[in-house]
Amino acid sequence: MIVLIDTSTPLCKLTLIDGDELYESEWQADRTLAKGLLSYLQEQLATRGKTLHNITAIGVMKGPGSFTGLRIGLTVMNTIADSENIPIVGVVGDTWQNEARSRIESGENDQVVLPFYGSDPHITVARK
Repeated sequence: MIVLIDTSTPLCKLTLIDGDELYESEWQADRTLAKGLLSYLQEQLATRGKTLHNITAIGVMKGPGSFTGLRIGLTVMNTIADSENIPIVGVVGDTWQNEARSRIESGENDQVVLPFYGSDPHITVARK
């Protein structure tokens, strides 16, 4: 089963691909992404009779987008890819799902996906 996930916005988008079957879901994560992402993924897999061990590859939207959303999503997915010893690819753009699937099917593996924020960080100076 291929997992495609986008955590770049408060609306987490998940696509599960199992052979010819395609299952899409969305979760309004807002500020609960860190607490609920892994559970959400496990629940969605369970609705298809699958577990994390059934994932064969992961495709992620690596940005641009929310600093926190990308950081949390990519950390969770990189960890799953490493622990399950499966390929992970990261892509950007409006057609990221198609590109991720194509890269996975051609055997590519980024091993670790780093976020692309789209601009330099805005670092503030402490007031005191």
